[in-house]
Amino acid sequence: MIPLSVVIITKNEAEAITECIAAAKLITDDIIIIDNYSTDETCSVAINQGCRLYQRPWDGYGANKNKGIELAKYDWVLSVDADEIADLELVLSLHSLKLDDPTMVYDIRFKSYFGKKLIRYGAWGRDHHIRLFNRTRVKWSESNVHETLLIPDGSQMQRLDGHMHHYSVKDRGECNAKALYYARLSAEKYLNAGKKANVVNLYLSPIFSFIKAYVLYGGFLDGKEGLDIARITYKNKWLKYHYLLRLENELKKTKSVKPELAAEYKPSIAHVETRPS
Repeated sequence: MIPLSVVIITKNEAEAITECIAAAKLITDDIIIIDNYSTDETCSVAINQGCRLYQRPWDGYGANKNKGIELAKYDWVLSVDADEIADLELVLSLHSLKLDDPTMVYDIRFKSYFGKKLIRYGAWGRDHHIRLFNRTRVKWSESNVHETLLIPDGSQMQRLDGHMHHYSVKDRGECNAKALYYARLSAEKYLNAGKKANVVNLYLSPIFSFIKAYVLYGGFLDGKEGLDIARITYKNKWLKYHYLLRLENELKKTKSVKPELAAEYKPSIAHVETRPS
């Protein structure tokens, strides 16, 4: 086994996690599951497969991934989602690493699926992420959405052979639900960062996102799934700034409220308790 730990965050992932864990067991003897109180069989599957399971409240993607990093047996951490499966070429590539330089981070190419169809073009066909790193130098940002790795200056990046197979969504309905969920979280993130909704990002940016995904990146070559992805990309982009505008308008209302009450006011589009399953 490789001296690295695999960290997986979960919420009702019983259908997907078995294959994810099976691939992880080819890599390491230390698999940590940070579970957000699943109500399906996720926990029993993980325990029966020999994983270390910890149930924690949902504090955001980055925060929950960092919880797993802290509990890891090894300093080298491979961060994986429950619907991601390492192929044999990637497993062999990981086994070839010396893991003796903590300044290294490792980038992994992804193959993404819409239902059972492999998406070869569009933004999904270009997907790759740094997922292997040394926890003594690298952590996740703790934003609620679109968490990123905080990689210090002086780090070196190497792309690994093989792929992580990402079974992203089952169908159009699930894809739409995720677009709505992430748009809400993104709007709140933008508001906290002081970002403003304007004509460009409300109307022009969504159109360009569709053109880029469907035409410039060749999404049309993926058939109806490519069109679905481009449409949902447009919808997600528009919704983020539509919700941001709504939050801005709610915030303006506090000007007519007593200062001591306005200071406690925190606008929210909709309360989101957990990540989507």
